[in-house]
Amino acid sequence: MTQATTLQNQVTSTFKSLKCKECGEEYELKAAHVCEFCFGPLEVTYDYSTLSQTVTRESIQAGPHSIWRYRSFLPVATDTPIDVGTGMTPLLQAHRLARRLGIEQLYIKNDAVNMPTLSFKDRVVSVALTRARELGFSKVSCASTGNLANSTAAIAARAGLDCCVFIPADLEAGKVMGTLIYGPTVMAVQGNYDQVNRLCSEVANTHGWGFVNINLRPYYSEGSKTLAYEVAEQLGWQLPDHVVVPLASGSLFTKIYKGFQEFAQVGLVDEKPVRFSGAQADGCSPIAQAYRENRDFITPVKPNTIAKSIAIGNPADGVYATEIARKTNGTIESVSDAEIIEGIKLLAETEGIFTETAGGTTIAVLKKLVEAGNIARDERTVVYITGNGLKTQEAVQGYIGEPLTIEPKLDSFERALERSQVLERLEWQPVLV
Repeated sequence: MTQATTLQNQVTSTFKSLKCKECGEEYELKAAHVCEFCFGPLEVTYDYSTLSQTVTRESIQAGPHSIWRYRSFLPVATDTPIDVGTGMTPLLQAHRLARRLGIEQLYIKNDAVNMPTLSFKDRVVSVALTRARELGFSKVSCASTGNLANSTAAIAARAGLDCCVFIPADLEAGKVMGTLIYGPTVMAVQGNYDQVNRLCSEVANTHGWGFVNINLRPYYSEGSKTLAYEVAEQLGWQLPDHVVVPLASGSLFTKIYKGFQEFAQVGLVDEKPVRFSGAQADGCSPIAQAYRENRDFITPVKPNTIAKSIAIGNPADGVYATEIARKTNGTIESVSDAEIIEGIKLLAETEGIFTETAGGTTIAVLKKLVEAGNIARDERTVVYITGNGLKTQEAVQGYIGEPLTIEPKLDSFERALERSQVLERLEWQPVLV
């Protein structure tokens, strides 16, 4: 029996084993992510019978104002997880954006304000590093397109764990600085994310570090379920009709689906069908391509898009994402870089939320789905915004105008005001209010 298993038996834990999603082979709760028999991905299993008897809406609401109110559904043994206030981000009813698009019930799940590093990755890293500490790791790492490096560095600092992260060398400056500030070792690799990830697999095997999205991936990915739990709770313990989610590896998509299923299975919400639609950028859309061509396999692509945070050319969970989209009567779409920029601007102008390129992709796909009739006017639709625009300011530079420079005189202000009003009439359509 491992030290982690002993700890698990000392507290109320409901996670049981790692299980291969392909062949069903089960493994002990160690640092492993691939089946030794068929090389399928491993996933955490739970004792849902115990959960249904011990967890109630009231017990959840009595918990901390963070993802750890759902600790019973997460793969950690300790009652003292690494809690940095992650989660319980706003679910905002987007009245103005809904009217602009011509639908009635639209909600924004806004992880652009998630703590501590302003992206949904804070959820998965909080879970992964808590589990890493339980498994005895003192050095943690990740392969990242930016947000994950930010989160891993920040939460490792909080936990007192040594940290070394790997990123593509051409990453946005805001994301690089947002990692360096926490004092980790940062390896900038001259290659794309998929090349970074391959290198990290070698490092993990050679040095025995805890890589949150490699050997700790089964635990890490479970943190995304909290985005499902929070939406259900914030909707008054109800499930939405339709969700639109950005797709990178596909893991977020599959875990939100799992989260809704779990809440229904243990009786916290009434079971109902939820449609799942995914969003990718044209310049890196292997999952969307597989969906359109009705394939049961993913053909890797070389990323070429401004949406770097979701630019994974060989997505590990892509096939599972297409399966969910099909069986829920959803869809998977992609949009151009120009549409992504317009999506960023549209969300900012209507709802006051500045999102990064992944969010711009999701809003642009939302718009595309509405225009194609794939979202009904009265569907209760939730759109997941997963990161903050302050991290990817380069994407919109040159597309949002410039400040009007004036002299400190009233007549200079009046002339500038008149010019701005003329430009507004020429360039912008009025927003419905």
